[in-house]
Amino acid sequence: MKSDAIKIGIERAPHRSLLYALGCSPAEMSKPFIGIINSFSEIVPGHMHLRDIAEAVKAGVRSGGGLPFEVNTIAVCDGLAMNHPGMKYSLPSRELIADSVEIVAEAHAFDALVFIPNCDKVIPGMLMAAVRLNLPAIFISGGPMLKGLLPTDNGFSVVDLSSVFEAVGKVAGGQMTELELEQLEGVACPGCGSCSGLFTANTMNCLTEALGMGLPGNGTIPAVDSRRRQLAKEAGQQIMALLANNTRPRDIINKEAIHNALSVDMALGGSTNSVLHLTAVAHEAGIDFLLPLVNEISQRTPQLCKIRPAGDHHIEDLDRAGGIAAVMKELEGLLKLESKTVSGKSMAEIIAQRQVMDREVIRSRAKAHSATGGLAILFGNLAPEGAVVKKAAVAPEMMVHRGPARVFDSEEETTQAIINGKIKPGEVLVIRYEGPKGGPGMREMLTPTSLLTGMGMDKEVALLTDGRFSGATRGAAIGHISPEAASRGAIAALADGDMIKIDIPNCQLEVELSDKEIANRLARLPDFEPKVKTGYLRRYAEKVSSASTGAVFR
Repeated sequence: MKSDAIKIGIERAPHRSLLYALGCSPAEMSKPFIGIINSFSEIVPGHMHLRDIAEAVKAGVRSGGGLPFEVNTIAVCDGLAMNHPGMKYSLPSRELIADSVEIVAEAHAFDALVFIPNCDKVIPGMLMAAVRLNLPAIFISGGPMLKGLLPTDNGFSVVDLSSVFEAVGKVAGGQMTELELEQLEGVACPGCGSCSGLFTANTMNCLTEALGMGLPGNGTIPAVDSRRRQLAKEAGQQIMALLANNTRPRDIINKEAIHNALSVDMALGGSTNSVLHLTAVAHEAGIDFLLPLVNEISQRTPQLCKIRPAGDHHIEDLDRAGGIAAVMKELEGLLKLESKTVSGKSMAEIIAQRQVMDREVIRSRAKAHSATGGLAILFGNLAPEGAVVKKAAVAPEMMVHRGPARVFDSEEETTQAIINGKIKPGEVLVIRYEGPKGGPGMREMLTPTSLLTGMGMDKEVALLTDGRFSGATRGAAIGHISPEAASRGAIAALADGDMIKIDIPNCQLEVELSDKEIANRLARLPDFEPKVKTGYLRRYAEKVSSASTGAVFR
């Protein structure tokens, strides 16, 4: 066992002495050491219950003959970090999480790992660590939050966190009172779990299941459901079987698994951030992943679900309808079902007995919401390396749009312009210098998009950025424009009034400028001056790659 390095032989007597200080017994020195990598936090609603999940995992490990050791990683709540400098740290936390897991697992010679993530960057950070270390590993998320219920004159209205963000725009537009907003904010997030729509956290937890790294139910069983604790105990037991069989993450996460995850993503209409994170996981695993692949898979994968923000259903509804296994069952023939999973079964075996329980939530392929998937990568002279849009959440009238640019060099400038009523219908808002390097940290732009939605302008205005969008964003919001402005991408050359053409069905994003004019404008720009000159963000900006390659460290 790998853990023999700290417990076997006379030269390990000092190590055993320290282990005894932890309360370990001499008899336990013969057991595998299992690292329980927990992201528990008292500041993140999605993580506040993860101690309970960890206890269930440890019970499963002990029943399977292992010795569990719980350690922690950091976690950022994107909702709390939104629309202030804290959001600059959200995406960069992913690399820290991956690195910290590597450090603690290698320093303490764990034999296998159980990962307990739940929110946005923790899941991909842990997936990156899993394939990097390639120790037997399994994932058990904390599960989704329940949807909120707002009392109304006719009963209740279903709400969630994105409802609150959009309500801010309604208040700013005079369509809602501050008292109504106060009532909404009190019920939108009813308890623990990752925010209840198909935002980034739930997208990534669902895709972890589709990758084969989580047991069936990992992505959809609600946080407060007793089945979540049962699944955690089962995960603890199953890690012992994975260790015994020497099944490792790179046996599971291969090219076929990445394709399966992308296909499920398209069928669900998941967060645009999934492209960024799957690219990073593929990079860690040594798997080729070029952005045109996203469009290839989208073209052959129907969108079967419309979950908030694209529709009215929530993750608990998807769970009731059969979960991710039922979605994959409906996609049979489009997936590589011989893929291994941490359950010890192939994906084909997992879905064999599964059926769709609610055709309103998971449609048949014959009655799909769309013949193609929920995400698209756009290319053109404004995004030669690509840009991503959640087309499932774009109004039909905005799928093709031509309009004049309104250019802003930060999210804050854009937000103030929207609040102050300075945006006109038909315009294309451009938020630049918010990319991985330019931000730094590639902030999410949920506040501007939510304001536009709340003010009823999401069907009249498009928004482009080299930053990111929250999974809760809807509207013609196109992000990850690459190269970014800080790297002298074409977005840095834009000026107010430049005509921009968006053609989502044909995956095109263009500015009506000649290549020569773009080059001349870029040549006249002063050298990029980093916004942050100290600390981790400075080091991050120096090392991070383009969003088109996953914003990984070079």
